[in-house]
Amino acid sequence: MGQITAPVRVSFKLHITLDDTREWGELEMVDHLANTEINSQRIAAVENCFGASGQPLAVPGRVLLGEGILTKECRKKPKPRIFFLFNDILVYGSIVINKRKYNSQHIIPLEDVTLETLPDTLQMKNRWMIKTSKKSFVVSAASLTERKEWISHLEECIRHLLTKTGRQPSTEHAAPWIPDKATDICMRCTQTKFSTLTRRHHCRKCGFVVCGDCSRQRFLMPRLSPKPLRVCNLCYRQLLAEQKKEEADCQQPEQYRSAIPGYEPSSGDDSDKSDDYKVDQWPADTEFYTSEVSWSSFHS
Repeated sequence: MGQITAPVRVSFKLHITLDDTREWGELEMVDHLANTEINSQRIAAVENCFGASGQPLAVPGRVLLGEGILTKECRKKPKPRIFFLFNDILVYGSIVINKRKYNSQHIIPLEDVTLETLPDTLQMKNRWMIKTSKKSFVVSAASLTERKEWISHLEECIRHLLTKTGRQPSTEHAAPWIPDKATDICMRCTQTKFSTLTRRHHCRKCGFVVCGDCSRQRFLMPRLSPKPLRVCNLCYRQLLAEQKKEEADCQQPEQYRSAIPGYEPSSGDDSDKSDDYKVDQWPADTEFYTSEVSWSSFHS
């Protein structure tokens, strides 16, 4: 299986039509559709495609706004994923048979989402990052217009939810995982070379690709997982120092916790085990998730 170098050419399908929004306005149209039969049928169809492995999606007031296929930058290589935009959640999963069967369902509460547009790379264009407190990842659309549509509707839903609940936008986000093939050496010690025998690991705090010796520590980060997670040595020292400072200040460790339920910790691998591991190298000067920090500055 070769490397995916461009998004699958399937446009974002909006279930609320342009005529609908002209007549009602988007938010009014959402309220109008909330308890209609057509909306119930659309949600039931999505549930049916995920089958028993998916969670129930039909709740009072929930409306399916649109759907489409985006390319998600996963740990080992970019892959197509089906995305469903509801007025309160974003659902995505792996494609087994398009329009018929999906699996590996992920549910993201929209009030926990922050979006960030990203520059193009040689491999991927029309990119943006979906950031949450538990999982952050990069997706790309088939066109610039499609990216604008996705971001516009996502932002409108997020604004509406935050206004409705009185919450402030989320400021604490999980680090996205740097792709495995972005580097041949450990991003911390810059000495260990990866091979079939020397495995790549990811720090759950910073998302860097690191060797085993540079990531022997585990640290409990309750907002990501109830179990201690692998972190690199630098992040471990920083987390330990923060913990000691909080204890000294008599602060409660619950401030790390998140009340947002519903999906797994930031894993980044996204069911990569069955995929071909032999993919092309990323150029050494590729800018992944920020235009302000170059790759060379990571090696410190």
